[in-house]
This record gives sequence, structure tokens and C-alpha cells, in this order.
Amino acid sequence: MQWPGPRSAPILLLAPFLVLFACFLIVPLAYALVLSLFRDTLAGGTSFSGLQNYIDVLGDTNFWSGIAHMALFGLFQVPVMLALALAIAIMLDRGTIWFRNAFRLAFFVPYAVPSVVATLIWGYLYGPSFGPFTQAAHALGIPAPDFLSSHWMLASLANVVTWEYVGYNMIILYSALQAVPAELSEAAVMDGASPWQIALRVKVPSIRGAIVLTLIFSVIGTLQLFNEPQLLHAISPSVIGDHYTPNVYAYALAFTDQQYNYSAAVSFVLGAVIAVISYLFMLGTREGGTS
Repeated sequence: MQWPGPRSAPILLLAPFLVLFACFLIVPLAYALVLSLFRDTLAGGTSFSGLQNYIDVLGDTNFWSGIAHMALFGLFQVPVMLALALAIAIMLDRGTIWFRNAFRLAFFVPYAVPSVVATLIWGYLYGPSFGPFTQAAHALGIPAPDFLSSHWMLASLANVVTWEYVGYNMIILYSALQAVPAELSEAAVMDGASPWQIALRVKVPSIRGAIVLTLIFSVIGTLQLFNEPQLLHAISPSVIGDHYTPNVYAYALAFTDQQYNYSAAVSFVLGAVIAVISYLFMLGTREGGTS
């Protein structure tokens, strides 16, 4: 028996990944694409509809309402989260924090907590009748805000997502800061720059690529938000409806209304929206860097 030559080794090593990639990504995507080209009939079957489902999605107010919710959510959540992550990364990089490793771990641990568990924890804390926040407010004799009301829901969701992902973004930015050449800081010190001036005027501009990367990831994550609103829907169904986010809407169409074909089309349109927005962000940052 002759063993494969060295040229075949990369293919053999990649084969398990390629098989899993095809089975769990390519095949489901292809199946969903086929589903999106059909629609249910009154007789109980399906018929080929071409791009009609996609045309319907483009005019679906529920879909665009979810996009608008997430756009409003991202406008204040993403900048706050990335600003916190950058501030923590700078403090860790400067070495001004005692027990730096423990401090870094404390901020990263929430990312290791599954989003379902994190949302259940915060849902309990937000509870208007049983939550610790409400109990503490009553003990102090002050009115307790209903964090699950329509006025507070976006902020409550933003708090949960920020708690989950600020540590993840901090690690990316901190790693980028650590990779900045020491010669740049040494030259700035010789020019009389203070530690904060070095951090803000030398190091932060040097990690622009990492900042853009975290920004794009955060925007994509915002548009794909699902676990948090879906779980809070059980606590506050009157505020978080079936089309609060695009992914919640696609889920409700598929598993509540059994509109699998239309749900698949919604998912593909959402993917296209995310791809376009990501490309525009990358294009804008590239032009900003060359100007």
C-alpha cells in the first residue's frame, strides 16, 4: 500500500473541515435558497415563484421595522461598547491597573457566558415585580423604573449586549495595542509626550485596523441579534413583538406561522443587507485612511 505523497497531505488534512463545512453550511444554505424560490399554495403544496418572495420582503414593513429597531439600537450601543472596550484596553496596555490579569479576566468572563444564560440572568434582574433592582428601589423608597417597558427596552437590550461583548472587543484592541512597535512610543517620549498623549495620539491611530474590525463585527452582530430579544419576549411579549428584529421575524415566520419559504427569503435579504453595510463600512474607512 502506497501512502499519499506530500502534495496530497494538505487536502487530506483539510478534508474533515471541508466535509463539515459543506454539510453544515453549504448544503443548508443551498436548501434554504431553493425554499426561498417557492411559496405555499391554497391547495396545500408549493409552487415555484421565482423572486416573488424577495420582492415581497423588500416591501414588507415588518422586516424594515426590525431593521429600523436594530439601526436605532446600534447607533448608541455600538459606540458605547467600543469606547468602553478601548478605554479598558488602553488602561491595561499602560499597566496602571493593579492585578491586571485578574482585571482583564473579569471583563472577558461575560463573553464566555452563553448569551442565553446571560439574558436569563439580566431578565431576572430586570423583573418589574421580582427583580433585585425593583426590590432595592422599593427598599430605598424611590420609584423603580420598568426596564422591560417600551421606553426602556432598547436600553435594557443594549446593556445586556454590552455586558456580553465589551470584553471580547477589549481583548482584540488590547492585543493590537500590545503589537504597536515600541519605537513609536520611545520617539514620542523623546518629544516630551505624556503617557496619555502617547496612548491617544500614537497608539490608538496605529490600531485603526483593529478598531474598524471590531466596528464591523459589532454592526453585523447588531443586525443578527436574536437570543436576547427572543428570550426577553417571554417576559415582555407586549413590547418585543414577532418582528422586533429581523432574525426574530424570520424565526416567527418559520416556527410560528410555518411560512418556511418566505422565512428563507427574509434571511437571505437580511444577509444581503449585512453584506452591503459591511462593504460600505470597509469602503468608507479605506477612503478615510487614504485621504
